Amino acid sequence: MTRSSLTQLEARDGFIPRHIGPSDTEQAAMLSTLGYATRAALIDAVVPANIRRKDQLDLGQFVEPLPEEAALAKLKGIASKNKVMKSVIGQGYYGTHTPKVVLRNIFENPAWYTAYTPYQPEISQGRLEAILNFQQVITDLTGMSIANASMLDEATAAAEAMTLIQRVGKSGSKVFYVADDVLPQTREVIETRSQPLGIEVKTVAAGKVGELADSCFGVLLQYPGVNGDVRDYSAAVEKLHAAGAMVVVAADLLSLTMLTPPGEWGADVVVGNSQRFGVPLGFGGPHAGYMATKDEYKRSMPGRLVGVTVDAQGNQAYRLALQTREQHIRREKATSNICTAQVLLAVMASMYAVYHGPAGLTAIARRVHRQTAILAAALAQLGFEFANASFFDTLTVKTERAAELHAAAEERGINLRKIDAKHVGLSLDETITREDIEALYAVFASTVQGAAAIDIDALDAQVADQYPAALARSSAFLTHPTFHRYHAEHEMLRYLRALADKDLALDRTMIPLGSCTMKLNATSEMIPVTWPEFSNIHPFAPEDQTVGYREMIAQLEAMLCAATGYAAVSLQPNAGSQGEYAGLLVIKKYHESRGEGHRNVCLIPSSAHGTNPASASMVGMQVVVTACDENGNVDLEDLKKKAEQHSANLACVMVTYPSTHGVFEEGIKELCEIVHNHGGQVYVDGANMNALVGLAAPGVFGGDVSHLNLHKTFCIPHGGGGPGVGPIGVGAHLAKFLPNQLSTGYRRDESGIGAVSAAAYGSASILPISWMYIAMMGAEGLTAATEVAILNANYIARRLAPHYPVLYTGHDGLVAHECIIDLRPLQDKTGISNEDVAKRLMDFGFHAPTMSFPVPGTLMIEPTESESKAELDRFIEAMITIHAEIAKVERGEYDKMDNPLKGAPHTAEVVTADDWKHTYSREVAAFPVASLRKKKYWPPVGRADNVYGDRNLFCGCAPIEDYE
Repeated sequence: MTRSSLTQLEARDGFIPRHIGPSDTEQAAMLSTLGYATRAALIDAVVPANIRRKDQLDLGQFVEPLPEEAALAKLKGIASKNKVMKSVIGQGYYGTHTPKVVLRNIFENPAWYTAYTPYQPEISQGRLEAILNFQQVITDLTGMSIANASMLDEATAAAEAMTLIQRVGKSGSKVFYVADDVLPQTREVIETRSQPLGIEVKTVAAGKVGELADSCFGVLLQYPGVNGDVRDYSAAVEKLHAAGAMVVVAADLLSLTMLTPPGEWGADVVVGNSQRFGVPLGFGGPHAGYMATKDEYKRSMPGRLVGVTVDAQGNQAYRLALQTREQHIRREKATSNICTAQVLLAVMASMYAVYHGPAGLTAIARRVHRQTAILAAALAQLGFEFANASFFDTLTVKTERAAELHAAAEERGINLRKIDAKHVGLSLDETITREDIEALYAVFASTVQGAAAIDIDALDAQVADQYPAALARSSAFLTHPTFHRYHAEHEMLRYLRALADKDLALDRTMIPLGSCTMKLNATSEMIPVTWPEFSNIHPFAPEDQTVGYREMIAQLEAMLCAATGYAAVSLQPNAGSQGEYAGLLVIKKYHESRGEGHRNVCLIPSSAHGTNPASASMVGMQVVVTACDENGNVDLEDLKKKAEQHSANLACVMVTYPSTHGVFEEGIKELCEIVHNHGGQVYVDGANMNALVGLAAPGVFGGDVSHLNLHKTFCIPHGGGGPGVGPIGVGAHLAKFLPNQLSTGYRRDESGIGAVSAAAYGSASILPISWMYIAMMGAEGLTAATEVAILNANYIARRLAPHYPVLYTGHDGLVAHECIIDLRPLQDKTGISNEDVAKRLMDFGFHAPTMSFPVPGTLMIEPTESESKAELDRFIEAMITIHAEIAKVERGEYDKMDNPLKGAPHTAEVVTADDWKHTYSREVAAFPVASLRKKKYWPPVGRADNVYGDRNLFCGCAPIEDYE
């Protein structure tokens, strides 16, 4: 027997070979196909020498990779420094119980969390139905006509609503009023968003909204207010409408089971947060925000919208409707830069509503209100008075002993809301028990001499509801059968399984999407997300209770600085688009600090991701498009010409690297020098960072700012279209401008920009995923991951090149981490489009590559480092087989309109039907390669009819007769 050293045996415990798909032997075979002896030789040929790192990643204590169990133990030690308290702070965040059937079968289930955005509807029917349920919950509870498929959080949803009503309203005013009882973090994000757009934000007392004399285009109201008040705004809204203003209402969803919905008293847009519908606090996120509005504004609404259509056989199907990718189409004319939503969290919230149903939700709301009324009565008996005369779940208590009350509460493991020296606040939620009420009472009783014990049952018999009788809800909600069928756990379990079975996610197959980096989301990375020390922390908890969170966050920031070469990182932006926005605001603030606030021109190559020009427009910059050459590179002569032309006003350039065309451009350092020579800053879009980590760093080769997509390169799952995290890294000269959140006491630097999301650390609860990934990979593993991602992409490109032209290549015909194959020559000959190929891939059990981006008529393929050679070969076999089918169309062996590609995808119902009218066989339709006979995914619907869906827009749960 061969004797192994302890070091060799220990290496087998490592995570690196678990994350990287191809073995050493498989890598050698792929390198042989490419004509390179080693991986290092390939990387030397692909990555320009002038940007290569000269040193190893400096990850400090994480240079050496940790085994999975060791990494979990280390992170557990950090998490244990957090104190999990009973937080009744409220302010938009509440304790909640995630139904265990939802926790296990959605939140912890890779069938849900590894799925991609449902741009290919035929293989996304399960999650599209779940999101449609979310839309139905929101429209029903708010009393509005239509809702979108989630927003990033309540604060950004309110800011989007502000710009929505400015667009669709008839007022010429630039003034927007915010009631004085709106959530402070919401107001701060609105102020951040309004300033670049020239919108003046003013404050109005909530009780005097109906007395506004000034002209304004809109008003934001909170319902109920942050301090608890439940106000009847119907008369005030009527006056505002008469004066030409529109009304946005930020509403608490649970309260709307008992209170008259804003849609019934005149709101134009309703926004909010669905967090308390079963989504853990998570130190502030991720949680699905929502937006609902009137039917006439549906084409102006930001974000995604799920609609009902029919498939090729006339059966019902779901799809993303209308403005699905508005920012890609309209670019700098886009009204929003939103790309990522919060799909996974919206699905959880929708299933919380499905599981409880209208009666269950109302019972939860009534219990919360009843508990609050009992506590209020008890505190009144102690002599306490309240700043709010009415309430749903929140009390603002007047006191001269606020500090003493906070100390007494913390001694009992409770956090009250800190308001000022003469007020404390508390908000009850579904997790509150009788024991909690007794403990809260004891806190206040501790400051009163001779206080009697609380008698909950006696108070319960005495107290009445504590909101205006005129605001009691009378309209029905959630009447659809979906919200009445699945209250038994067996039924719910099977419903969730049935939906998951309709979808393709990474738990079934490779998802070869270019620009999207669908890589392994390892189980060890996911486990800490559900630890109470991370999931049950309120975002506004005192700092001494969040020591572990802030330690983990600081370590992750340092890791990301090492990977990017930047001096500082902010994790506040909760999506890539928000990272772009924050980065551009930082650049804007930098120029203003130097007396050059006039610099407002942003150069953007024509190949850029659509959110780039949309983000630039949102910060008030003028977009100037620069050309790309025939090889897909930025045309440096055109860029130089436009930099000179706009030299006096040049703010920045936004460039993606490697390029959106999948190439390492040789001239990137020259590009940076050109822009810097004209006084501009360089924004390097980090969407393709998976091709750089360990090999090159944007902060070293010339970048000043980059956003990163932690849901791409750093392993946070895509979640069916969200959550994402889009932190920004900046050079030392920009560090002091990173975002604050002054409204909640988070201050990085006095010079920093305002908040860009509702929580100081954005989607904090999913940051442990990236921490675990980096800790388990170490410097060597991260670099190896990048190199194998490049190897895998080049292997696919080389194998497919004889069948499909690879559109852009660099030295020796090599690509970066992704490649674009050109279907246009084949389409010209045969009429077969890239969409036909995308749909046919579904019959092989594959999600399609990225369609028509950045070049119409193409497919962009990115395999990532996590896919094994066997899976790459399976995909290559599918693509070569499809090419052979296209060749048969070209030769006339298949009809141009009746062929396996035009008929795809083929459902089981179609293949097994008695009537088969196609000129190709059922076998070709269902089993184009032999391996599918043993393992077959059946698309649940045929090709979705997009035109029908938009012409007959319907965005709620399917008609009741479909369930009968």
